[in-house]
Amino acid sequence: MGRSSMPGEGTRSRVRHADRPDGDESLYEGEDGDGSASGASAAKASADGPGRRSGARGRNNRGRNARSTRRAPKSGKRRVLRWGSAVLALLILGAGGAGYLYYEHLNGNIRKEDLTLGDKRMADHKANAAGQTPLNILLIGSDARDSEANQKLGGAKETFGAPPLADVQMLLHLSADRSNLSVVSMPRDTMLKMPKCTAPDGEVFPASTGDVQTNQSLGRGGPGCTVATWYELTGIRIDHFMMIDFAGVVSMADAIGGVPVCVSDNIYSRGANGRGGSGLKLEKGTTYVKGEQALQWLRTRYGFEDGSDLARAKAQHQYMNAMVRELRKGTKLTDPGKLMNLAEAATNALTVDKGLDTVKKLYDLAEELKKVPTKRITMSTMPNVYGTGVNAGRVYPKAGDAEQLFRMVREDMPLDGKASKRKPEEPKDPSAPVGEIAVAVRNGTATDTLGPVSGRAGDVADQLKEAGFARTTVDPDNVTKSARTGILYPSADLEGDAQAVAKALGIPISQVKKSTEVSGISLAVGADWREDGPYPVSKGKEKTPESAGALNGEEKGCMQVDPKYTW
Repeated sequence: MGRSSMPGEGTRSRVRHADRPDGDESLYEGEDGDGSASGASAAKASADGPGRRSGARGRNNRGRNARSTRRAPKSGKRRVLRWGSAVLALLILGAGGAGYLYYEHLNGNIRKEDLTLGDKRMADHKANAAGQTPLNILLIGSDARDSEANQKLGGAKETFGAPPLADVQMLLHLSADRSNLSVVSMPRDTMLKMPKCTAPDGEVFPASTGDVQTNQSLGRGGPGCTVATWYELTGIRIDHFMMIDFAGVVSMADAIGGVPVCVSDNIYSRGANGRGGSGLKLEKGTTYVKGEQALQWLRTRYGFEDGSDLARAKAQHQYMNAMVRELRKGTKLTDPGKLMNLAEAATNALTVDKGLDTVKKLYDLAEELKKVPTKRITMSTMPNVYGTGVNAGRVYPKAGDAEQLFRMVREDMPLDGKASKRKPEEPKDPSAPVGEIAVAVRNGTATDTLGPVSGRAGDVADQLKEAGFARTTVDPDNVTKSARTGILYPSADLEGDAQAVAKALGIPISQVKKSTEVSGISLAVGADWREDGPYPVSKGKEKTPESAGALNGEEKGCMQVDPKYTW
């Protein structure tokens, strides 16, 4: 997924230089490798029912949810998948003891890993007015070349046995009221800080002192470190993950039976001198791709638009939307045998967290996902900017826009701009009189590319004093970076006071958190509030940034082909 790799990048070196755009690019295609595909497929299956394969250092789970992709009667879209599920259930239950053994067989296929390997406890979800909570699933595409099948599909012999890279990362957000679904892709070359991760075998990976390319997180103990890295950057609670590798993409694509994709012209993806490239060769127009050809589509960089990972992510989003539409037609699942093949492929394809370690759990998840109409599915990419100097060709989260997108997910705001049943959170605990509330304000406005804005802590402290918070002070010694503005409090008796501070400044209540790292109420003015004026993401600022490249689930789209890669 991702965005950075530029056209014409060189071949990959013997080691997987995940931190080098050119080396990373070659991971995917041909001998050099090109594709960041695996995860796209993962996300898709998730959107309608789990199904894809795992592939990284600790893939223990192969999730399955095939039955959630059911088949439909000739009338009534909603009955389609339900009918297929019933067929599979009858096949299993009707077989008595043999059916139970088969069910256990499917459960045994699933590979499992720890949800998070980081030290930070993820904050709990805030329920909406109806008592419902959202659901966040991280979809990971591993480029692992740890099996004969993956080595054959991935190429790049010099990387066989190297730590896997999370070259596709997509966060799937299911709204609390189940009315809408959002997918946020993170460019694989995004530079960020890695948290401390402790692998299941006890190996400790210290927190990075500098910026590291995000796809290296998978090699730091497994998918649980990728989850921890996302939480560190976005503050979004992640409930589950699903991981798939090259072979898993192929097996799932075969089981589904084909997904329609479109190109503006004939395309043949091959790199310079015939090396590299995904090998994708299609005629102009729409083609149903499956198996290895589906993997090629998802891995293609050379040939789509400007040859960047952003173009590849766009192609992955189009594939995912098309897959959801196909599954919801139910036309692929009229045959019980095909349905069982899908169940087998799905359970063999996924590595999941331990909260999704049975067929039933995966089926239940699919039932939740299918409640969202296709027209309320929105694909997006984390807004980003290119680095400079030694980090040229890599990307950083775009100040303001990236945080706005993350905040919308945290606050359960639909990315399609339509109304939801979500109601604004209100402070739940009474507070002391504002004049008695002590608040320490610090300047955390620095970013990876910009220094702190001089005087910002003092400016915000003045706003609080004007609102009656007379005991507000500035903490001149605490000037660490903070991506977003937040308020910390040490104990339950100060929660209402901290919420009162947030309300006075227009800061979302979800950004008020309990922490043992503070002795009183501490307000960190983050990089999302570098300019004077009211907090920028309060009322009226709930629109998805243009830079996120939002794509609706019903948009079919057609990838533009680079003229250098036509035939």
